[in-house]
Amino acid sequence: QVQLVESGGGLVQAGDSLNLSCVSSARAFDEHAMGWFRQAPAKEREFVARIDWSGRSTDYADSVKGRFTISRDNTKNTVYLQMTDLKPEDTAVYYCAGRGWGTVPTMYDFWGQGTQVTVSS
Repeated sequence: QVQLVESGGGLVQAGDSLNLSCVSSARAFDEHAMGWFRQAPAKEREFVARIDWSGRSTDYADSVKGRFTISRDNTKNTVYLQMTDLKPEDTAVYYCAGRGWGTVPTMYDFWGQGTQVTVSS
């Protein structure tokens, strides 16, 4: 069973930055597309960003485009989410998703436990 472990969440002020990391235990990590999703209280889990196996192709939700950057280091089995100019509406639990594609959570096979990001105004 593949494990994904996120880290880097926290409490920040509006306009600040945070860097999330997700380490995968998958032996074939460098063959897996990866994604980040988030879920705010009383809301459905929503797509944030995705990256293909090579790191050359990325895609973002409109709400984070230009502020968030997804990247990966296949030598470290790690995918990152660099978040800048954070807004209170970015407050959510952020989840790393593995081996999938698309913007729908059901398209991914593996999930981390989530890391809380809270942005105060």
